[in-house]
Formats: sequence, C-alpha cells, structure tokens
Amino acid sequence: MSDIIRLLPDSVANQIAAGEVVQRPASAVKELLENTIDAGATEIKLIIKDSGKLLIQVTDNGCGMSERDARMCFERHATSKIHKADDLLAIRTMGFRGEALASIASIAQVELKTKRHEDEVGTSILIEGTEFKGQFPVNCQNGTTVSVKNLFFNVPARRNFLKSNTLELKYIIEAFFRVALVNPDIIFTFYNQDKTLFHLPSGNLKQRIINLYGSYYSNRLIPVEQQSAMVNISGFIGKPEFAKKSRGEQFFFTNGRFMKSPYLHHAVEGAFRELIPDDSVPSYFIYMEVDPQTIDVNIHPTKTEINFQDIKSIYAILHAAVKQAIGKFSLSPTLDFETEQSMNFPPIPENQPVRQPVIAINPDYNPFEKKTQPQTSFSFPQKPSAPIQGWRDLYTTQQPPLAEIIEFPVVNKSSSADSWEAINELTTNRKQGVQIQNSFIVTHSQSGIIIIDQENAHERVLYERFLDETSSETTPGQRQLIPQTITLSPDDAQFLKEWDGYFRTLGFEIDDFGNGSFVIHAIPMNLETPDIGKFIESLLESLKSPGQSHKMDQNQLLSKAMAKKLSIKRGKKLHQEIIDSLIENLFACKVPGFSPDGKPTMWVISYDELNTKFKI
Repeated sequence: MSDIIRLLPDSVANQIAAGEVVQRPASAVKELLENTIDAGATEIKLIIKDSGKLLIQVTDNGCGMSERDARMCFERHATSKIHKADDLLAIRTMGFRGEALASIASIAQVELKTKRHEDEVGTSILIEGTEFKGQFPVNCQNGTTVSVKNLFFNVPARRNFLKSNTLELKYIIEAFFRVALVNPDIIFTFYNQDKTLFHLPSGNLKQRIINLYGSYYSNRLIPVEQQSAMVNISGFIGKPEFAKKSRGEQFFFTNGRFMKSPYLHHAVEGAFRELIPDDSVPSYFIYMEVDPQTIDVNIHPTKTEINFQDIKSIYAILHAAVKQAIGKFSLSPTLDFETEQSMNFPPIPENQPVRQPVIAINPDYNPFEKKTQPQTSFSFPQKPSAPIQGWRDLYTTQQPPLAEIIEFPVVNKSSSADSWEAINELTTNRKQGVQIQNSFIVTHSQSGIIIIDQENAHERVLYERFLDETSSETTPGQRQLIPQTITLSPDDAQFLKEWDGYFRTLGFEIDDFGNGSFVIHAIPMNLETPDIGKFIESLLESLKSPGQSHKMDQNQLLSKAMAKKLSIKRGKKLHQEIIDSLIENLFACKVPGFSPDGKPTMWVISYDELNTKFKI
C-alpha cells in the first residue's frame, strides 16, 4: 500500500490559509489598512470597485519598503512583528507587511509599488495566484500602493459564495470604520466607483465619530474615562434616549485593535439597564489600554477576539465606568442657548424688600365636579362627508371631541320605560361595533359575539393594502412643497439605497445627496407624521431587526413594517364610523384572523357558549 500522507504544495497551502484570513473583500481591506498603520502613514487612500471584487487599492505615504522587503512580504510565514515565541504574547502592532499578503496574493492578481523616502527609485512586484510574474524598478511616490485585482479569480467556488454588491460594500465600510475610528490622527479617503464616499480629516476621536456618522452625533455622545492599574478606559457612549433596536454602533478597541466581546458588551448593556427598552441596545465607542502580556490576540485567525487573563475584573471596571458616565450626564448642569427666556427671572433689586409668597385658595372649589375638557385623540373626522374607503381614511381623518361620542344613558331600577326605549334605540342605531377600554371592539355575527383587537386588526388591514401597492406598479406619492433633508448613519444609508426601489412603490421619492444625506421629494399619499426623517429612520430600524422573518420577501417586510408603524394603537378612542369601517375592512382581508406577526385579531364567543354560561 502506497503512502497516504504528503506535503501540500505551497500554492495549495496558501489558498487554505487565505480561506482563514481572507473570507471576503472586506477581509483583504482590513489587512491592507492595518499594514499602512504600522508603516507610519499619515494619509491613506482606499479605492474600491465592484464592491472589492474587481479592485481593492490601498495607498499610503508611510515609510515604504526596500527591494528585499518588497519581495519577502509575499513569502509564507513572513512577518515583521514576531522574532521569537515570546513575542506572540506581547504584540503591540498590527504588522508592517507579510503573512496576510501571501494569502491575498494566492487568490488574486496583486501589484505592489513601494518606495522609501531615502531611495530615488521604487520597486514594483506582480504576482498572480502565488505565481511570481516579475520585479522591476518603477518611478512612484514615497510610500506603498497595493492593488488587489479580481479577488478569488482562481477560486470560483468561493467567489460564488459572496453576497450582493450592496452587502459586500457594507462589510467593507465596517472594516474601514474599525481602522478609522482607532486612528483619528490619520487622514483617510475612501473612494467607491470613482466617487468619494468618505473624506476624514485629522482630528480627535469625537470629531472622527461625527465625520463618520454625521453632525447630529455631536449631541448624542457622553464621554467615558477611567484610569486603573489593570486597564485604562476612554471613549464615548450614546445617550440612553438614542438607543437603537439593531446593533451596529458598538465598538470595543483594545491596544488599538478592534475586538468583539459579548461578555464585555453585557457589562455596558447592564449599565444602561432600566434606562433603555429591553429590545434596544446602546451605542458605544470604548477604548481600553492593557498590558500586552495580559492578553492573547491570536486565538482567532482574524484577530477580532481577545483572551484576557482577568476579564472579570475588567468587566467590573468597565461596568462602573459606564454607569458613572451616565450618572454625570444625568446630574451635571448644561448650558442651553435655546432655553425659553420667559423662565429666566431677573435678580431682586438690592433695596427691595422680600415678600412672602401667597397662594390663592378658592373655597368653592369642588374636586369631584365633572367638567368636559377637550382631549387629544386619534385624528378622525367629526362628520365624514363620504363613506370611509380604506386604510388612508383610517389614519388621516379626525375624531370628534369625546363629548360627542355616543354614550349609553345611566339607568337604574326606577328608570322609566322611555329610558329603556332610549337604550334600545341607541343599540339598534349602532352600525356594527362598540369600542371598550379604547382597545377592543365588540360586534356580533351569526356565529356569536366577536371581540376584535383594534391594533392587530388595523395592522392586518394596512399590511394587505400596502402589499397590494408594492406588488403593482409604483404608486404616485404626495410631492413635498419644501423637500426635507435627512442624514443617516453609513449603515442606514446603504440600507436605504438597497431598499430604494421598494420604497418608491409605496410613493416615497428619496434621492441620495451624498455623504449619508438624502432629500425627500415625495411621501405616500395622506401619510401624516410630524417628522418624516424620524419615521424613515425608525422604519429602517424595523427592517433591520433580527426578528424579521426570513420567509418574507422585501415587499412583505416593508408592508409589515409600515403597517406596524401606522396602525391604530391600543388606548385610542375611535369614532363610530371608524369602528365600523375597521370591522368591514378586516373581514374583507384575505387572512382576517391574524396580524402580520401571527397574533390573533379577534376572539369569537359562540352563542352556545353564552347559553352554557347563562345556563339557558
């Protein structure tokens, strides 16, 4: 029997290693950007085409490389940060060049141009899939440029597993953010399809966060600072009122390296307990400095996980630091230039006597006297001029004052026959339903008594209406007299671009203005909301929610999110015409018994059950 075990060729070994390090274009971007940091670069350019599948190019003005280093950086197990085994436990840098470049070159066409400041001529190297094509002198600027073309060109199976261009670009932006956030003193420029996506000037950490996420973040951040013998913590956390339902703005950095840690995330989340809803997560940008000998960064191929010697103590320190920062934010006074000036009382003049305040008392006041007062309610018309025809009328019309809502007269044992006739008349005049506790509607059918949950029922009605519109041609929207401009985070901006076509089917017309800004030219007909920007942002949060069903397509997901946002909520008192219209529209639905979330919309009590209860 012949021997079975044999050594792999270098080309195959490199491709296996590449599978661990370079999983997608974003992985290559991460490695190339980290290399530029240790090269001492003060300005870095990232150029992406076709979401990194066609081209990834990173240019820096760092120290450059010699001819030998330029050739050695593509060899297996070549590195600049490890000289002996003990160095594995004391890594402070990202790595100048090497190791990752060999993996990238094995699955792409790579061109390297580099020149040191003291050299007159630079060096260029061409490699295609581990095959060395040549090395020759070249005239280039000081620093290094690495061009990665046609990623996975020789591994088509792995290329086929890549996601859509929008999603792959999202991963690249995440990798870019992780490097840019930890190096605010470096100038970064990010080009996508020959357009400038980000230009980040040199500055401090808060300025870098604002440049990445938008100017509205300047009022959302709370500084965190804690010094101790074990760990030094700094950075920012988001204010509790701006917590989101989806993750994405949670960053941990240890010794200048991004990391993921569910355990430490729990420490931050615990500090926000009782301040944010259970289904929301806080934003944070936490930077920790520890002794490199107390951590191990090599437990994961992508080095996004770190092993701490005493993570429990760090957990406690981090939790206390975040809680202290929240406490300072809540208690410290702020200078508000927009404070209502009528509340600013002038000081008492020096010679004016101080008078004791007097409270006027009305001896005739009766706290048990009932007075009719107008209350804010769901907007339905007092007297509709025409029958309500659909979901638009359900949430755009106005309700009359509570005093005009039909009420049953109070009748006791001594009531006259006229009173009983009045009750009978009111009952028969009602079209179909009666609202109870401002949350449920009671009606009847041949089967029995029907109790309807008004919120779940309205969600079902709106869902099927929206679904019909998204399945047909684009619905014309209502043009805005003054178009509104909204600024979204990079994540939300990319997400909105991906969903733009589906939004347009409902009547939205939103144009990309660049740098995360969008101009809203039109919205769905009769959509009334005080802040359309916040409405769209909350809609995107719902669409990104992990709870969304993977069995639904985009039209269904968007229709469901819109229905949930615009449905009548429990606690809203409804006018009679609206009650009857809601019942009619519910039973006209294809699936009237359940909301889009699968919750029951109604509960039926059969007449047989009633007879049993009353022992008839």
